[in-house]
Amino acid sequence: MSKNAPIAVQPQFSVVYEDEEVLVVDKAAPLIMHPTGGGSEPTLLDGIRELLAYELTCGGCVSLVNRLDRETSGLVLIAKTARAAHELGCAMQNRLIHKRYAAIVRGHPMWDLACCAEPILRMEDVATTRIHIRQTCHPTGRPCRTDFRVLRRTPAHGTLPPLSLLECNPVTGRMHQIRVHLSFLGFPILGDKIYGGDESCYLEFMHCGWTPALARKLIIPRHALHATELTFPLFGRSIHVRSLLPPDLSSLLPDSESPMTPGSKHTCPKKKHPQ
Repeated sequence: MSKNAPIAVQPQFSVVYEDEEVLVVDKAAPLIMHPTGGGSEPTLLDGIRELLAYELTCGGCVSLVNRLDRETSGLVLIAKTARAAHELGCAMQNRLIHKRYAAIVRGHPMWDLACCAEPILRMEDVATTRIHIRQTCHPTGRPCRTDFRVLRRTPAHGTLPPLSLLECNPVTGRMHQIRVHLSFLGFPILGDKIYGGDESCYLEFMHCGWTPALARKLIIPRHALHATELTFPLFGRSIHVRSLLPPDLSSLLPDSESPMTPGSKHTCPKKKHPQ
């Protein structure tokens, strides 16, 4: 695979909820949220602006309320009006927007429930690292908390090691929070190039792209983290949206349905725009 090839799946998104004020989409990996570094690759923001072209010409706006890493798939909330952007911005500041993730990790935790409240900061502030964006747990970091629940443990099968499916509930919203906390607990997310082992995996990927050597170490070409649920208040309503595990992750858990799936995809047909 060349350096410029997709990480895991084609860069795309689908609409799972829409009303006059907001839009919720299911983002695939490795679609990035917005343009960075002058690159020309597709972005979620570009796609949303194209989708909402009519609303934008009529005075609407596009405001990304939550953000996901490139390799994280799942639900993203977008405000379509200025008043919704303000309402949801206040809700985010007051921690009234609740997010839930599914993560597939290496190994089987001895616990069924766990809470990690280790503070997080940028690693280069306290230690040597070749990865500028890398975060770490440290006593002088910013307060941080993630609650975890084990949903399933699967034995080693085929080329896959023993794996566990976890429900992750971040109480705070620090950069790479779930990934850092799971690495700290000793159960890094499968496929994580930064927190799943030594730094060489990330550096090799940035230099060479996805290689057979990385496939042997990481197994899958993106980290196994998916934003599965989103609950948010909007003008007196409470809106709850859920998402299925994508095929590249659900296929790692054979012979049973994902516990994330029952009733999990709220679909809302795209309204027709006036011509």
